[in-house]
Amino acid sequence: MDLKLHQCFIAVDDHDKALAFYRDVLGLEVRNDVGFEGMRWVTVGSPLQPDVEIVLEPPAANPDASPGDRQAMAELLAKGMLRGVIFTTADCDDLFDRVRAAGVDVIQEPMDQPYGVRDCAFRDPAGNLLRFMERTGG
Repeated sequence: MDLKLHQCFIAVDDHDKALAFYRDVLGLEVRNDVGFEGMRWVTVGSPLQPDVEIVLEPPAANPDASPGDRQAMAELLAKGMLRGVIFTTADCDDLFDRVRAAGVDVIQEPMDQPYGVRDCAFRDPAGNLLRFMERTGG
């Protein structure tokens, strides 16, 4: 099979704050910034992975979502209950220091895990949980 991941989606409630984090703090490049029907989608990605994109989308972008579903989605996002993504890095501690210095909400300081990674975690400006891992062996 020749399957590869192309896009994943992260809900954000403020694209300008999200860009300040994903572009300016993490160093991802902006690949697209599109407005449509009163909503905005911004696509970012790592220069090291030109074929993988993260779409920063409104929390209830599904056109079939009811007003109640949209409200529930916004509330879950505000509580930090939606999942983000896991990034890999060559130096977890360096990345942690850089991201923490930007004032981002720290969830977990770098620590060695029994399954062969050193990782840390933050919340992005919308409250999504993001993990950053460095492979250490094991």
